[in-house]
Amino acid sequence: MKTGIPVSKIMTKKLVTLSPKDDLVTAEKLFKKHHIRHIPVVEGKIIKGMLSYTDLLRISFADAVDEHEEFVDTIVYNMFTIPQVMVNDVVCVTSDTTIREVAETLSKREFHAMPVVDDGKIKGIVTTTDLIKYFLKAIE
Repeated sequence: MKTGIPVSKIMTKKLVTLSPKDDLVTAEKLFKKHHIRHIPVVEGKIIKGMLSYTDLLRISFADAVDEHEEFVDTIVYNMFTIPQVMVNDVVCVTSDTTIREVAETLSKREFHAMPVVDDGKIKGIVTTTDLIKYFLKAIE
């Protein structure tokens, strides 16, 4: 396995994002539509936070709703805003951070995704799933 490979080789570049002004119903729909678990919250290209599907589960009974259903119980979601639920203090990496460094960080922390930010602008996201796929290919 090669060392020193930048995370830009495995990160997701086609981003699904939210604005701090979006609502949690919109977030729920995006999680389900795109089958993802983490969404960067941005203003323009500037990262403001990270919302995970787990964050929604903590405030709702979203896990009781069928994953493929479009219906969302909006009562709880209307009680909170995205900035109230998202993680504000986001750990970011740059596109030249090595895959090894990202793997080390994620293995020691209690989160599963990090935005990739260059010159203050979001360029992608790297998740534990991206890492697992990379390592599986490497051991073939």
